[in-house]
Amino acid sequence: MAYIRGENKPTGPDDDPTGCPFCRAPKLPDADGLVVARGTTVYALLNLYPYNSGHLMVCPYRHVPDYTDLTADEVAEFGAFTQTAMRTVRAASNADGFNVGMNQGAAGGAGIAGHLHQHVVPRWLGDTNFMPVVGHTKVLPQLLADTRDLLARTWAGLAG
Repeated sequence: MAYIRGENKPTGPDDDPTGCPFCRAPKLPDADGLVVARGTTVYALLNLYPYNSGHLMVCPYRHVPDYTDLTADEVAEFGAFTQTAMRTVRAASNADGFNVGMNQGAAGGAGIAGHLHQHVVPRWLGDTNFMPVVGHTKVLPQLLADTRDLLARTWAGLAG
């Protein structure tokens, strides 16, 4: 319901980083910002309103709206973080597959169009059930803080 009500969604213009959750998250302690890993130009964090457990996002630190706004260094690290996010979730939860993608601009379906972010959504065979259809909700078997801790440890282990 918090997602549907638009809680934590910026209300200013897209080019204004004030209030942007993707600008705010890396300034917080990792646990508070749900940050899983930090790089030089990008970072990975859990989605506050996940589609599935382990739903990560990769974001540049810079407040830019479009993939074409990234520098060559940002593109390289963005891609590497996406690969590591997939490896991490596979190692932590045996995901069978992934949905990976970016919604570009409001017309493209971006919920927060002003700050580029890529979704890395783990999928399992048979991961759909009656709850989304009948109950209009998604059941997650783990608290976000616990998921963040598990993925941060797994990510660090893969990197080390």
